[in-house]
Amino acid sequence: MPVASVPSTSSLGKSAKAPLRGFLTSSIGRKWIVALTGLGLLGFVIGHLVGNLQFFLPDKQVFNTYAATLQGLGPLLWAMRLGLLFIFVVHIVTTISLVIENKKARPQKYAMVQPQTSTVSSRTMAISGLTVLCFVIYHVLHFTVLTFHPNYRELIDPAGRHDVYSRMILGFQNPWISGFYILSIALLAMHLKHGFSSSVQTFGIKSRPVASLVDNGGKLLSLAIAIGFISIPVSVLFHLQKLPPWSPLLP
Repeated sequence: MPVASVPSTSSLGKSAKAPLRGFLTSSIGRKWIVALTGLGLLGFVIGHLVGNLQFFLPDKQVFNTYAATLQGLGPLLWAMRLGLLFIFVVHIVTTISLVIENKKARPQKYAMVQPQTSTVSSRTMAISGLTVLCFVIYHVLHFTVLTFHPNYRELIDPAGRHDVYSRMILGFQNPWISGFYILSIALLAMHLKHGFSSSVQTFGIKSRPVASLVDNGGKLLSLAIAIGFISIPVSVLFHLQKLPPWSPLLP
């Protein structure tokens, strides 16, 4: 009497992983990866903005307290940074792969140019994402690692903590640095505006009745984020925020 063979545990595991691997490498799956990593990065951006807006509080030591609290996380903080960078790279690489795939699917160029329904934000997603990635790396090297201004480590507030507030004032007094920051934030806002709407559509919850609501919400959110971040270097350039009394001007 023939005996039915029982599939091994390893073969069951491989068969279960195969559909998941196929989904993640498919166009739909990669769109989900872009959407999920994008929403995760959006959450970080909002949290980072809330923390940075303490820069405008009358008591300038509050901002240094916020920075000291983050630094107090120690290795956990760097683990979070590396994790964030990993998510960022996955988001960028996956977006670029989708852009290349879309271009390969439309290899022919027509003599008559048809009206484009896409926006500038959608057509520059890959470029804006790469620019923002470069900005994030520079931003960390500039204000966190202090690669370009090691003398900023000498800035100490009255409580004996690193004077991060003064670091930002001195850094943004350079018009080139502030200009790069403003440009990067503007590109980030464009990226978010299109990315937020696309993510909701990818999840299948963007129906016609809520389409305009989602689009307008994305525009307002990206605008609010841009205004919040850009207000910091602008306030420094126009001398609305100045060095505190305890912080000496460094050469």
